[in-house]
Amino acid sequence: MKKKPAGGERRVKTLDRVLSRAGAGSRTEARRWIGAGRVAVNGRVIRTPDHWVDPERDRVTLDGRPLRAARKRYLLLYKPTGYLTTYKDPEKRPTVYDLLAGVDEWVVPVGRLDLDTSGLLILTNDTDFGELLTNPKHKVPKTYLVKAATLLTEEQLAALRQGVELSDGPTLPARVRRVRDSARYTHLELTITEGRNRQVRRMLEAVGSKVLKLVRIAIGPLRIGDLPIGRWRDLTPEEVRALGGGRRSQAILQIDTRLQR
Repeated sequence: MKKKPAGGERRVKTLDRVLSRAGAGSRTEARRWIGAGRVAVNGRVIRTPDHWVDPERDRVTLDGRPLRAARKRYLLLYKPTGYLTTYKDPEKRPTVYDLLAGVDEWVVPVGRLDLDTSGLLILTNDTDFGELLTNPKHKVPKTYLVKAATLLTEEQLAALRQGVELSDGPTLPARVRRVRDSARYTHLELTITEGRNRQVRRMLEAVGSKVLKLVRIAIGPLRIGDLPIGRWRDLTPEEVRALGGGRRSQAILQIDTRLQR
């Protein structure tokens, strides 16, 4: 493997990451292409995925064609339950990629929704934008509608608001609003600013209940609105800016805002 330049210049990336970030495909696919000898850097075939590349100076080709960055895409998908937030599943279960007909660019999910959770999922090929939304230090709020398995008391709701103790440490305070109570269940809206694995489900368990139904309805100011379940649309430039992407105006100008029907 070529030694990384002294000082660790930020623009220098491994070859598999360069291919992925250009929208050519997933890193797994990129590593397979590299191993098959389909990728060259400055005219020399490279078979090491961890080879360091400077995208601004080095000429990378795939099957002899220059690598060009794909236009930036920012998608909002209303994920149904029963779909995995992954590209391929060894058990052949459906994934969110089965719902992306008409998307030519390679996009990746920003965070995950588990198999039994539905709702708002953002997918993009803008890795900086994805990092902005998922990095815990930015505390981007995610809002869920929750159907609890029991009637929750005010004391239980207060505990959720204050933060509860989980196996990986206490949660940050959450915004909690009781939406309604039925004869047996409480329906609530819960907003968190963390992204731990199955966090909302674990929080309900920590106060002595369980989640029967979980739908993510918002990320920051972005909401599902009237988008049908299982369908997707491009984010508008205004939505991207509202989520913190305005600093990359050149990328935003390339967004295709056609609504998929």
